[in-house]
Amino acid sequence: MADDTATSTARPTGSALTVVIAFAANFAVAVAKTMAAALTGSASLVAEAAHSWADTGNEVFLLVAERKAARAPDRDRPLGYGREAYVWSLLAAIGLFVAGGVVSVYHGIQEFGPGEGSTSYTVGYLVLAVAFCLEGASFVQAFRRTRTEARALGRDLLDHALDTSDPTLRAVLAEDSAALAGLVVAAAGMGLHQATGDARYDAAGSILVGLLLCVVALVLFDRNRRFLTGEVADERIHDAVRARIESLPGVDHVGYLRLEYVGPRQLLLVASIDLPGDDTESHVAVRLRELERRLEQAPQIVDAVLTPAVPTDTGDTR
Repeated sequence: MADDTATSTARPTGSALTVVIAFAANFAVAVAKTMAAALTGSASLVAEAAHSWADTGNEVFLLVAERKAARAPDRDRPLGYGREAYVWSLLAAIGLFVAGGVVSVYHGIQEFGPGEGSTSYTVGYLVLAVAFCLEGASFVQAFRRTRTEARALGRDLLDHALDTSDPTLRAVLAEDSAALAGLVVAAAGMGLHQATGDARYDAAGSILVGLLLCVVALVLFDRNRRFLTGEVADERIHDAVRARIESLPGVDHVGYLRLEYVGPRQLLLVASIDLPGDDTESHVAVRLRELERRLEQAPQIVDAVLTPAVPTDTGDTR
């Protein structure tokens, strides 16, 4: 099946590694930025410190998401716990919005005034440079993983980052991208502050960093909301699954087909199919169940439900 479920067997290891690298980088950067902010009094650095602490906390949410979603199906959750990933990732998005975005904007507004120059610009620039290297390492890990998946699926990288059913990968890539952009904005704010002696440039940097984080958080929130409320697979995945079903022995045609995500790279398949012959109802039930079992052998199909097609089953519901 040519979809973003194709690497499902590697998901826990790959995504967890990406999150762990991001956590380590963000924690080190948060400590450094906090110390630099205390030494320099830079509003932009304060915003960046809040940003990094928010990202560090968010990585904890994402690690919990990985662990919760990996639980096997049981009697209470026959479709598994995959949607847990979207719950915890949604909480991470809220944390980024509040602890990162709102705090940075509020602090920037408070500090918006002529003010005085920083006492140690060198420390600020040095910390921003080190932070850029650490954040860049985390970004490269997330970027490579996203690019590999996007190429395998024939997707544009940005489209895949938005459409992938893996919320942890999307969150790390988005947060690291925002972090690198935020560092550039903070450096510009500090530079203008140093050149002009006007602290309003530094405060403006804090506000811009906060607004950037709010936008990223809202995008992540919306994507997780959509998967929580029932995101269906895209057209290419439908076509691949339809072709797979019609290739099974004893299947003439697929009528109705619905594929809904129930977790990262985990799909619920519901379809109606035409079966040749005039078997009795009991024989048809046996044949359908055997076809369901064959479809469920694919690791990305959590559950398959097949019914006999009727004349009105002529298209997809997506």
